[in-house]
Amino acid sequence: MEKILIVEDDRKIAQLERDYLESNGYETVLLEDGARVIPELRKNHYDLVLLDIMLPGCNGYDICRTVRDEIDIPILMVTARTEAVDVIRGLGLGADDYITKPFDPSQLVARVRSHLKRYARLTAGKTEGKITVGDVVIEPKTWKVWKKDVELKLPNREFELLRFLAVNANIVFSKEELFEKIWGFDYVSDAATVSVHINRLREKIEDDARNPKIIETVWGVGYRLNA
Repeated sequence: MEKILIVEDDRKIAQLERDYLESNGYETVLLEDGARVIPELRKNHYDLVLLDIMLPGCNGYDICRTVRDEIDIPILMVTARTEAVDVIRGLGLGADDYITKPFDPSQLVARVRSHLKRYARLTAGKTEGKITVGDVVIEPKTWKVWKKDVELKLPNREFELLRFLAVNANIVFSKEELFEKIWGFDYVSDAATVSVHINRLREKIEDDARNPKIIETVWGVGYRLNA
């Protein structure tokens, strides 16, 4: 049985999430205090985290950042904040998806199921050999990326995007094509999400993110990884 950590300080919302997830066969644990999340994830195994942004003890952004540095797990942010800057910030810190309050509980369950299935496919499919692009080395089997012998910490989506572009080096893909390949049609956002992740990747793998040489923008068309 897959186990989900629900981090939510509104008890009515937390109980609603728990009831719907457990009725669909998932095991759940509830936490209200943000300061308890990281110790709990370090101690016990979970398959996915439902993470509110506004929490006592430690906010969801800081939790997301720390989790991404240490633990490979899908993160679905549940928030009342719908401004684009908040969404971009969450995705930039490594969240896999977000859902806004109030939400349809059946939609929440569907999104949880979708991310768990996607993660299972990814972890089961790490069979490719090393991919080298300049001084960047991608290791799909271990899900690691290195630049000049220094390991880079990449969230799931950034790694998927980089691996896909590297496997299909020198081919131009539009934002829409990349969105479909990496996020799929069931994702809540749109193709603009691709730009956020491309920029985050450039900050990590390029010598100069403002003058990228590895992931190039083909104006009016899309992006290409040069190899």
